[in-house]
Amino acid sequence: MPDTQILLVFSFLALVVVLFFLEWFSIDIITLLLLIALVLSGILTPAEAFSGFATEIIMILGAVFVLSGALLETGVMDNLGNIIWRMAGGSRARIIILVMIFTAGISAFMNNTTTTAVFLPAVIAVCRRSKINPSQMLIPLAFASILGGTCSLIGTSTNVAASGVLERAGLGGFSLFEFSAVGIVATAVGILYMALFSHRLLPNVPEASFTEEYEMKQYLSEVVIPNGSTLAGTPLRETQLSEMGITVLEVVRKKQKIFAGPDTRLAEGDVLVVNATRESLLSVKETSGIEIKADVKLGDVDLITSTIKIVEAIVMPQSILVGQTIKDINFRSRFGVTAMAIYRRGHSLADKLALLPLKVGDVLLLQGRIEQFDRLVGNPDLWVLEEMHHVPYRKRKGIYAVLAMGAAVALSGFGLMPISMAFLAAAVLVVIIKCISAEEAYDFIDWRMLILIGGMTSFGFAMEKTGAAEQAADWIVQLLNPMGITVIMAGFALLTIALTQPMSNASAALVVLPIAITTASQLGVNPRAFAIIVTLSASLSFITPLEPSCILVYGPGKYQFKHFIITGLPLTLLCLAIVLIMVPILWPL
Repeated sequence: MPDTQILLVFSFLALVVVLFFLEWFSIDIITLLLLIALVLSGILTPAEAFSGFATEIIMILGAVFVLSGALLETGVMDNLGNIIWRMAGGSRARIIILVMIFTAGISAFMNNTTTTAVFLPAVIAVCRRSKINPSQMLIPLAFASILGGTCSLIGTSTNVAASGVLERAGLGGFSLFEFSAVGIVATAVGILYMALFSHRLLPNVPEASFTEEYEMKQYLSEVVIPNGSTLAGTPLRETQLSEMGITVLEVVRKKQKIFAGPDTRLAEGDVLVVNATRESLLSVKETSGIEIKADVKLGDVDLITSTIKIVEAIVMPQSILVGQTIKDINFRSRFGVTAMAIYRRGHSLADKLALLPLKVGDVLLLQGRIEQFDRLVGNPDLWVLEEMHHVPYRKRKGIYAVLAMGAAVALSGFGLMPISMAFLAAAVLVVIIKCISAEEAYDFIDWRMLILIGGMTSFGFAMEKTGAAEQAADWIVQLLNPMGITVIMAGFALLTIALTQPMSNASAALVVLPIAITTASQLGVNPRAFAIIVTLSASLSFITPLEPSCILVYGPGKYQFKHFIITGLPLTLLCLAIVLIMVPILWPL
């Protein structure tokens, strides 16, 4: 019978899995609560709880985030998007192959989510030029970024975190290209699979006008400020209209369209184009004296001028907007644009918009002046999905950033410098030569991910210290040993894939790795092979859109949940077969 501490560890694990799934709190808060519980219960000392943060793994991840930011800020990534435009032509299969090759290649050395976000506007632009619906291309884009992450140690935070567990277990961390052979084969198979079969598996959703796609027409109305109205002469920010559920999108004054900014002062005779329910309009009519124009049918053309445009923008995973409402953050004043609607996981939301907490992957339909969108470009919280040159290409600085990244890869790959020191030196160098400022460097670091990995690494230590990992290994050996080593390896792979659904990939790997390593030791087989199977399995799950890269394409592709299952399940099984065949060959049991 397991002792009390082992039961507590398993109980904490079950609770964490549930909290990750429910998303009541952000992942970093859940992780910190777990550490507090482990210390208060006496399982870990404070020093042991914080030991997960005192590893070179945290430094490697931070340096990679900074280098990725330098490639973005110097325009290198946007320039790659332009290359895709020139090479793709109009062939659908050719576009898929090129997009996936470029994306996977970059993702091998850059954060998956960032890679997907950067290529999103470029791929959408290629689709429009080639008259191909984006729904046929965006899942391949996301899958390519995930596949590319398996091709090197720094391709994804999961690999780096797993390397830290091996280091702590005395097995030595992964080298930079240790499992690249498996990752490259999986990537090649994934590209071939998507090129041959995606057109039959993916939806072909035609692009419509924004007002149609977001089902906004029922909420768009025109109202008139009559003579004597209490609203006349009042700036919009002081009208209380937004508190009453009315968003003013545009002011038409003497046939001239004016963007409705917070400081726009209303006048008698103004016609306001508004986004509101009929009930909200009627309540304002009674209190403020406006006139509602009847039988008005409005669309994109009524909201766009030579200086005002409508674009889509996506809420990024590390965004400060996550969990906040448009009203709470004073969205219009902060960004200088108006949020008209939200597209979230297959559903358009335009009613009571200001009160909806924002989620990762939400696509916001925004209206504003062109110069305001120019300022918004490159914002790490809200990524514009528009055919535009995001960052001016600074050729010299871009070359320096590429050379710094390349030098770090070469020095660590050939064993001339420790990986942590090579990438730290490269990160410091791009700041010194002003490829990126120190402030921007800190902004690009995903602190939530660092807290998650540091905290879950300490939880893995708690599993080892209490004997929970050994207990779980005993159960697995007793259950699956009669079926053979291959079945046990497949069991760990499937367990890891299953845990990546409610948890992040890195969390799932950090939970399963101590158990897998202990099981391998009990069976007398190579624990490194088991560790690599778990690490790669954590990154090769395409079944649901819960991976951040998939969340980013969910809204822009107008996908439904089933599209990821239909397309991703066969690819997951293919990659799982590749891992189970190649790993025992390259790392003999």
